[in-house]
Parts: sequence; structure tokens; C-alpha cells
Amino acid sequence: MELFRLAYDRLFRKLTKENLWLYILKLLTERSMYAYEIAKMIEIQFGFSIATITVYVVIYKMLNEGLIRINKETSDDVRSDRRYYIITEKGEKTLQDGRELIKNFLAKIL
Repeated sequence: MELFRLAYDRLFRKLTKENLWLYILKLLTERSMYAYEIAKMIEIQFGFSIATITVYVVIYKMLNEGLIRINKETSDDVRSDRRYYIITEKGEKTLQDGRELIKNFLAKIL
């Protein structure tokens, strides 16, 4: 039973935290968000929690790949320097490609 649990835990980690970019891009298709908000929405919408610092690490990689961009929104709030992240056209295409890949894998094992 213990070995099953280890395999299951590895699968969970691979499908969630190690592919966090999929979840972030999905959220950003709905609206722009800042990093802390992304971390909270992942927990609410997808049912697993992730450290905000981990979200930042993935965000920086995604920025470098051109999957998202920064939009500094100005407001009268105290946090007027907040960085909102927006999905790019390349990000939308990459998300769609990722969805197709997962769909094809699932079709083979289900």
C-alpha cells in the first residue's frame, strides 16, 4: 500500500505543481491577476495549494518565454505598484497545445 501511495503522490505532484504553468495560463484566460491572487485562485479553483514564491518562479519563466506579460495597473489603492499578469497570444497557443497533449495522453490510458 505504501508503494502505491508514493507513486500516487509523484503523479499528483507531476500533474499539479510541476506543471503549474498550465493552471496559471488557464486562470489568466479569464482575467489579469497578480501573483498572490493567482496562488489563491489555484487553491480555490483547482483544489491544491502552492506557495506564492513558487508562483513567482513560474511567472518569471513564463515572462521569459513570452507566454505572459506584465500590465502595471494604476489605481488609488495603496498597492498601485502591483503587477498584473496577462496571457499573450503565444501563451494562449501554448495552453491549447498543452491541453491537446494531455487529452491525447488521457485518451490512451482511460
